[in-house]
Amino acid sequence: FSRPHTVIGTAVSVVGLFAISLDAIGGGVDAGRAAFHLFWTLVAGLSVNVFIVGINQITDVEIDRVNKPYLPIAAGELSLERAWLIVAAAGLLPVGLALTQGALETAAVVAALAVGTAYSVPPARLKRFPLAASLCVSGVRSAIVNLGVAAHFTAALGTQGTEIPPGVWALTAFVLPFSLAIAILKDVPDAEGDRAHTIFTFTVRHGGETVLRAGLAILTLAYLGMAILGPLLVDGADPVLLAAGHLAALAALWVAARSADPADRAGFTRFYLRVWLLFFLEYAIVPVSCLAG
Repeated sequence: FSRPHTVIGTAVSVVGLFAISLDAIGGGVDAGRAAFHLFWTLVAGLSVNVFIVGINQITDVEIDRVNKPYLPIAAGELSLERAWLIVAAAGLLPVGLALTQGALETAAVVAALAVGTAYSVPPARLKRFPLAASLCVSGVRSAIVNLGVAAHFTAALGTQGTEIPPGVWALTAFVLPFSLAIAILKDVPDAEGDRAHTIFTFTVRHGGETVLRAGLAILTLAYLGMAILGPLLVDGADPVLLAAGHLAALAALWVAARSADPADRAGFTRFYLRVWLLFFLEYAIVPVSCLAG
């Protein structure tokens, strides 16, 4: 259940938010205490990731046998009983960790687990509804992860009343449309299995070409917004580095998009994973810009 692109995405998100939070707090933070909170936040975040991916694979076995037959349950390498044990452990661990930190952390973890469950599990099974499915992915990746993790770091490592840094708010505003684009693009290679099992994604409803154009439009607007508004909104960040980094990432996106063909499942999956690489890069661009400033 530890799909590399999602696990790396969670890890770089936590590390990037940690860097921004430390920069905003300033000096005087004990290194051992900071490392302690970073480590256990990573453990909690990755556990939530495994829970969400695992429960999705448990409820999508028949679809995965068409779209992703190499996944462990669909391939017959992992029984449903063992899969449920993994998911249960991955859900209980972050809740237990969050309970030691307070109400805010507990609420963030429970919210992420609840959204992941509602996305996959009947009767809600929100993945059947394109808009709701997209909002689930973007809501967890943008608001719950960015704001929840940053609030934890500032509360645990800063002085009382330390606010969420401007860089985190900018990241949240950027990741919201970015993760929305990821949510719709991820379904393009899976159209065959989704259509056969009446999962009416945007791709099933409108076609892969339309979804590709929509995803590129959303990502382009997000990058241009950060390049133009980011230097104005993120106090203390290096404005040139912030703008140049986002324009360079936008150029890389369009270079990758030149070879994206929705009719070619393998080729489009490679493009989709390049979009994830750009997601990883965002959690370097903003923290580095803040530190450089």
